[in-house]
Amino acid sequence: MRPEVYVLSRPQKLFVVCTAIFITALVIAEATSTKFFTAFKLPFPIHLFGMTFGEVVMTTGVLAFPVTFIITDLMNEYFGKKGIRFVTLVGMVMIGFEFLLLQAAIAVPAASISPVSQEAFEAVFGTTGRIILGSLTAYLLGQLADITLFHWLRGLTRGRFLWLRATGSTFGSQFIDTFVVLTIAFAGQLAFQQILAITLFNYGYKLLIAIAITPLIYLAHWAMDAYLGKELAHQLTAKAAARQDAF
Repeated sequence: MRPEVYVLSRPQKLFVVCTAIFITALVIAEATSTKFFTAFKLPFPIHLFGMTFGEVVMTTGVLAFPVTFIITDLMNEYFGKKGIRFVTLVGMVMIGFEFLLLQAAIAVPAASISPVSQEAFEAVFGTTGRIILGSLTAYLLGQLADITLFHWLRGLTRGRFLWLRATGSTFGSQFIDTFVVLTIAFAGQLAFQQILAITLFNYGYKLLIAIAITPLIYLAHWAMDAYLGKELAHQLTAKAAARQDAF
């Protein structure tokens, strides 16, 4: 008699998909954070921390982070603290794994026919080590703050106002995340005033994105309810709201 093949349940499949999306966005954000870009020119110069800025400069890592905001809030909603903390730890391990793979890629000399030279490759990814060190520290602090605030707001509002706990937890955690990663990654390369200014620019962007993606969170919430079925979805969210481990 052949043994039955194990079949994943719908909550398990949903957990795997959410984890995959989260880690993909996280790794891409880390890999692209060394590039700065001008978000827009200011209509007039502003003075911050004794320096003058005529444009808003941010890291390209902020382009992928909105995805992690959405997934963090959704996993908080359905799988509770234990679920999202597990994904947070997996994410940290994957960032470290990314660092090791990049170091191996840098160590391998470029072939003469390589379209990307060794120098160009090292210039892009050579500073990634500091980025990853800063990110690991900031990511852990930021994620734990986000999870704690999300569940505190959930208890405070008795499970109502998804928009409040989704945006409120992001507001409280992302300044820590942004400031820590930029300080560790670029201290000595940028003036401290520049790091503070870029922190504020990135933080402001993240706040605006957190507000803008609220409809997407509701849409994803509806889609996940539809996939799980109303009864099962209610069971998962009820366990998460009661601070029981839903996964």
